[in-house]
Amino acid sequence: MEKLDLTTPNFTDENIQKLSELFPNCVTESTEGKTIDFDLLRQELSSNIVEGNKERYQLTWPGKAESLVTANTPINKTLRPVREESKDFNKTENLYIEGDNLEVLKLLQETYLGKIKMIYIDPPYNTGKDFVYKDNFTQHKAEYDEESGNVDEEGGRLVSNPDSNGRYHSDWLSMMYPRLKLARNLLTDDGVIVVHIDENEYPNLEKLLTNVFGESNNLGTVVWDKRNPKGDSTGISQQHEMISFYCKNKAFFKANVEFVRPKKNAKSMINKALSLISTHGVNEHARSAYKKWLKKQDFSGGDKAYCFIDDDGNIYRLVSMAWPNKKKAPDDYLLPLTHPITNKECPIPEKGWRNPSSTMKGLQRKGLILFGKDETTQPNRKYFLKENLYEKVSSLLYYGGSDDALLKEIQVPFDTPKVVEVSKKLLQPLTGVGDIVLDFFSGSATTAHAVMQLNAEDRGNRKFIMVQIPEATDEKSETYKAGYKFITEIGKDRIRRAGEKIKNDNADKEGIDDLDVGFRVLKVDSSNMKDVYFSPDNTSQDDMFDLASNIKDDRSDEDLLFMVLLDWGIDLSVKIERSEVAGKTVYFVDDNFLAACFEENLDEDFVKALVTENPLKVVLRDSGFASSSVKINVEQIFKQADIEVKVI
Repeated sequence: MEKLDLTTPNFTDENIQKLSELFPNCVTESTEGKTIDFDLLRQELSSNIVEGNKERYQLTWPGKAESLVTANTPINKTLRPVREESKDFNKTENLYIEGDNLEVLKLLQETYLGKIKMIYIDPPYNTGKDFVYKDNFTQHKAEYDEESGNVDEEGGRLVSNPDSNGRYHSDWLSMMYPRLKLARNLLTDDGVIVVHIDENEYPNLEKLLTNVFGESNNLGTVVWDKRNPKGDSTGISQQHEMISFYCKNKAFFKANVEFVRPKKNAKSMINKALSLISTHGVNEHARSAYKKWLKKQDFSGGDKAYCFIDDDGNIYRLVSMAWPNKKKAPDDYLLPLTHPITNKECPIPEKGWRNPSSTMKGLQRKGLILFGKDETTQPNRKYFLKENLYEKVSSLLYYGGSDDALLKEIQVPFDTPKVVEVSKKLLQPLTGVGDIVLDFFSGSATTAHAVMQLNAEDRGNRKFIMVQIPEATDEKSETYKAGYKFITEIGKDRIRRAGEKIKNDNADKEGIDDLDVGFRVLKVDSSNMKDVYFSPDNTSQDDMFDLASNIKDDRSDEDLLFMVLLDWGIDLSVKIERSEVAGKTVYFVDDNFLAACFEENLDEDFVKALVTENPLKVVLRDSGFASSSVKINVEQIFKQADIEVKVI
């Protein structure tokens, strides 16, 4: 039962509603919400061209300029390591980063610039129930918290975006735009971004990706038939999801990436044929048994066409060699083939052969043309399965399964995760040995799961970087009831459990013990440095007496070390070893690439001992020297040794 409104009518809204019914194309979004584009309305009411704003082809929305500023606004944040929440901290090359993904993308700009092979994301679909990020770096945190009134316990900035919002689409675009711009910088020249989306924002996403990556770098869209229609009494029942593919530079992509995937059933077909041949030899019994087996399999028609075995034990299919186009082929494509036994000419397809005469003769010499018993049968081309183990990625993806059973097996309660098998299908053709995969809408960490599973299958040694804001779980959900208060908690736990299962399931595989199923946890936090470090001119003399150090009291040596890694653009998964040099703790990064010591009372003897370790770079604490004279002497020692040194 509806309540009384008890307010006077809003005639403006009523009039906008009436006009929108008559002229739906004239309804637009502004900074104040839904409004009428009066230039368009004037044109609708006129039979002549009405002078107005200059027309141009572009994507724009209320807040676009502001979102661009947001992307470019620097932040004073850092990443702090959390060993106790990590797995295999010292040896893993994978990262799990907690925090606002916009802040994380900014922090990663120098370290991973041009190093990410694939960005794979499943952002909020803007269904009205999902959350979008509200970005405002110009406000003081307390001001922002008071204004928004909707932050989680970790300070995560989240606001709902119901479809009744007058800036429904604009808010989503403003959320995505700066993140995509920053993400593009991280891709390798032949890198790819893959984005899941549903019908609500697919048109806008395509325009946005074109705006950021360029129309020429569009690789296409995969339509995923999920075989689970969503009922809609007013329209077509949706059972699909769109997956957009864009590369950073198509010229580099074409030169370096073979965008193909393994034939799904090729391995089992070859194994079956080999098994029959080893038992029966290459004879009609083996051929017949193979055909019967193949007929019973739930394979595609293309796979089942590979139903023949030749005298050498090779599986093949027959393909017509007829000219495929409507118009007749050139004369050179109309020369007859002579039957090798009868020496008579075989019939030519009505419009000619698929290939010119020279190519046809070459195929015949290689035994790749199969003739009939006599010249009355038109010959066909032999295609060997062993030479066609890969196929182009189709624009249609049929997969109706879910991972409910898988998540139940590893005891991870989470609603509507991405499907590992689907993620693998998309990762496999675009990544290989040593490539880095970034997912900055990590959710339950399906992407990490898929990367580990794929590495176990092909020993690809891919690395993952998962980024997730610590979004609170619904108190009514099974996830919350299981003890997971934040999505980040379930993401980390899933990686642990999935990694253990993958290793157990593949225990008999060579090299499985070396599979990297660990991850370093890093969390976004305020700078390690006190304000005086950034603005000494604004610090009073009285305050200076209270500042024995420019480093915050609650920060550890490892906090400082990772701040240095970010500053110097060093891989955050790099090997770190803790050692003692002249009685002081020193962190050696990537063997001797960097040596960092944050202890106090450093003297010349320590520095001379450190120099013997032959580091390329050194970082020390500015307040760590025993005296000002020691600091001057130390600088000279490093200079003579040709070692770059910095202080914090």
